[in-house]
Amino acid sequence: MLTEKRNWGWHVLLILIVMAIMLPVLFMISNSFKTLQESYHAILQLIPAKPTFSNYLTLNKQINLLRMVSNTFLMAMIVTLGKVATGLLAAYAFQNFHFKGKRLVYFIFVATIFVPFTTVMIPNYLVIAKMNLLNNVIGVALPQMADATGIMLFIKAMGKIPASLTESAKVDGIPNRKIFMNLIIPLLKPSIISVGAIFFINSWNEYVWPTLVLKDKSSFTLPLALQNYISSEGGTNFPLAMALAVIMIVPPLLIYMIFQRYILNSISTSGLK
Repeated sequence: MLTEKRNWGWHVLLILIVMAIMLPVLFMISNSFKTLQESYHAILQLIPAKPTFSNYLTLNKQINLLRMVSNTFLMAMIVTLGKVATGLLAAYAFQNFHFKGKRLVYFIFVATIFVPFTTVMIPNYLVIAKMNLLNNVIGVALPQMADATGIMLFIKAMGKIPASLTESAKVDGIPNRKIFMNLIIPLLKPSIISVGAIFFINSWNEYVWPTLVLKDKSSFTLPLALQNYISSEGGTNFPLAMALAVIMIVPPLLIYMIFQRYILNSISTSGLK
C-alpha cells in the first residue's frame, strides 16, 4: 500500500511538471489563432473565442515565409549531413585503424567539446568573410559540419558491433570502403537516425552564429526572422509573433515525434543531454 501511494505521488508530480512545460506551448498556439484585440483582452484564455488563420496569412505576405523556411531547412540539412558523414568516417577510423598518435588525436577531438563557441566565433566569421559566404546559408553551415560529440557517439555505437564481423570481411579481401558502406552503415542505422535527428533539431534552432553571418533579410532563417519581427514590427502585434513561433517549432516537433524511439534510446544509452 505504501509503495502504491509513493507511485501515485510521483505520478502527480510528473503530471504537474508536464503541465508546467506544456502551458507556454499551449499559450503560444492559442494566441496565434486570436485577433489582436482578443489577445490583449483575453491573453491567458487558452481557447480562442473566434479562432482565425488571418495571422498566418498576414505573416506569409509580410516576411516571405516560404523563403525563410527553405533557408532554415537547407542550413539544418547541410549541417546534419555534414556532421553525420564526418562523424561516421572519423569514428570508423578511430575504431578500426591503428596509427601513431591515435590517442592524442582522439583526445584533441574530445577536448574541442569544452572549447566555448565564443572563442572560435570571430575566427570563423573572418574565414567565412574571406570566402565571400556572408549572407549565405552555406556560410552558416560550413563551420558546423564536424562535431566531436557525433564522433564519440558513433565510436560507442561501433564498439557494440562484434569485431569478428569486420575481421572476417577483411580476411575475405573486402576493402574498407565496402565494409564501411555495406556492413557498418546498415548496422548503425538506428544510431544514425537518432544522432541525425538531434543534430537537425539543434541546427534548426541555431540563432547566435546565423545572426553574425546573415544580414540580408532574404537569407534569414526562422529564429532570426522571429527575433527581427518581435523587435520591430511584431513588438506590437503579439498574435503574429506567436504564429511565427508556432511555425518555427513544427518541423523539429514532427522530427522528434517520428524518431522519438531512436532519440530516447540514444539518450538512455549514451548519457547525451
